[in-house]
Amino acid sequence: MIIRCADHSLDLNEPRVMGILNVTPDSFSDGGLFIKPSDALKHAVRMVGEGAAIIDVGGESTRPGAQSISSQQELDRVIPVIEALACELQVPISIDTSKPEVMREAVAAGAAMINDVCALSAEGAVETVSELQIPVCLMHMQGEPRSMQQQPHYDDVVAEVSDYLQQRVKACLAAGIPAQNLLLDPGFGFGKKLVHNIELLKKLNVISNLGYPLLAGISRKSMIGQILGERDADQRLYGSLAAAVIAAMKGASILRVHDVRATVDAMRVTTAVMNQ
Repeated sequence: MIIRCADHSLDLNEPRVMGILNVTPDSFSDGGLFIKPSDALKHAVRMVGEGAAIIDVGGESTRPGAQSISSQQELDRVIPVIEALACELQVPISIDTSKPEVMREAVAAGAAMINDVCALSAEGAVETVSELQIPVCLMHMQGEPRSMQQQPHYDDVVAEVSDYLQQRVKACLAAGIPAQNLLLDPGFGFGKKLVHNIELLKKLNVISNLGYPLLAGISRKSMIGQILGERDADQRLYGSLAAAVIAAMKGASILRVHDVRATVDAMRVTTAVMNQ
């Protein structure tokens, strides 16, 4: 369970925390806070100091209803930040993108992992990652960000998400991407109602048992707000921590979060119990 990310190794023998670094004006929780590369760098350094094992940089919001942007807009946002982080951080940098051209430029700038909410379904994406030969996280999403929350439907959400991810794994393997470079993400909140998200979290071990490291991104999401009584994103810390602990105990290897220090502490306690 050690993932090789360019010059870095990511040890997943116990749950690790991925710090979210959105350099966007419109992300649901922290949009606009880290647009300036200097602010983004300070925040990334802070998260690593708090225990983040990897930093995930995103330049395009994928919140429900988000509008798409051009590749050039995305590149303008993420490349200066990745270049700055690569010079300062001693942990791997992930690029959160679905665009092959952004993947290439980000890796050239210093990114060592790709986090794709579209599971490499864009034209040329699978071939690009096969050429780059770095780890990639494949996420499930029903629909697209602009419309994904308009009446999503599943007969069996766990089975359907599992089947989709297995299909994407097969496509990646067929394109020459090594199995050891693949991670999976069930996509909490991406084309899923509250009942679907809860069912996925309850049975997350089913997806973990597919045999690939599992990433869970639940931090501050609307499912937490709904459970707690429609709380705003910045009031969802404790609910997010509870979900992170459940996810880790169900097999998640990476927790993608906004609140690094608190989640790292929660993972230390969780790991101590799991390893007892």
